[in-house]
Amino acid sequence: MRIVEATLDGSGLRIGIVVTRFNDTVTRRLLDGAVDSLRRHHVGDDDITVAWVPGGWELPVVVRRMVDSGHVDAVIALAAVVRGQTAHFDYVAGNAATVGQAAIDTGVPVSFGVLTTETWEQAVDRAGGKRGNAGADAALAAIETARVLEALSKPGQAGASWRAGDAGSA
Repeated sequence: MRIVEATLDGSGLRIGIVVTRFNDTVTRRLLDGAVDSLRRHHVGDDDITVAWVPGGWELPVVVRRMVDSGHVDAVIALAAVVRGQTAHFDYVAGNAATVGQAAIDTGVPVSFGVLTTETWEQAVDRAGGKRGNAGADAALAAIETARVLEALSKPGQAGASWRAGDAGSA
């Protein structure tokens, strides 16, 4: 069996981030976590592009445009959608979740850092509070997925490796 593993070295990767202004108290913390994580993993500031959008509803179209641009190796989608007392949450959260279709259609990874929470406190907890930072987690997922795809298309490429192993080591 061959196992494909990726490093978390983002050197040379171009990463796009699409972040929502709605609930920006939380989304700015998600963005800070994502950017900090990218920098810690050697993604240069010149290789990070941030696009702000009004809210979760607008996220998918801008993610798709960024993916289609050819200027990024991965995109991170960041938003905070908190349940209210109407069905609005269901529509916005559901539409925001479609960002993954851009990855499926194009092969460019789209990492999902969209919080869909029941309460404001849950959102804060996941944006650098006691539950970590979903933006930082999404950044790591973007780097790793880009490197795995790179390894699958170019065996032996720096940043990921193909190796023999057993199912227990995956």
